Amino acid sequence: MLQINVFQTIYQQLSEQNARFRVIEHASGGRCEEVAKIRGTELGQGAKGLLTHLKGNGVKCHVLAILPGDAQADLAKLAYHFGARKASLASPAEMAELTGCVAGAIPPFSFHPQLKLVAAPQLFSRYDEIAFNAGSLERSIIVASDDYRRIAKPELVDFVRHIHQ
Repeated sequence: MLQINVFQTIYQQLSEQNARFRVIEHASGGRCEEVAKIRGTELGQGAKGLLTHLKGNGVKCHVLAILPGDAQADLAKLAYHFGARKASLASPAEMAELTGCVAGAIPPFSFHPQLKLVAAPQLFSRYDEIAFNAGSLERSIIVASDDYRRIAKPELVDFVRHIHQ
């Protein structure tokens, strides 16, 4: 399992890189809609992380795919981008191993050398800030979108199927 304090690592990175951000302590929310309401943000500002396992055509890797909280992922598009035959969601054991987090608490950062980080461009086109759970279901960070992109350096990949209006 990844042995770092995820929140502390992100907080330190954002601080050292002069990011514009704030931390919110809150009750644990279940679905993205509930967490957005608790944070006081729009659903589409939420940076939802899907830990995926890609395989086929000689490809075998894990990708942390970040998309807006009001969007659905098209895993086939993600697999195609990496030349894989299929993509599936990772198991809870793989989540713990590669992120040190449980589902719902995975932030849009990769700290594991075998975990590729991608983000849907739609996450950055509608809001100046994004929000995410920072390694805990009870702690969120809201950060300027351009600062997040500059610091996390995700590869931009369009794998969104649909954005709910």
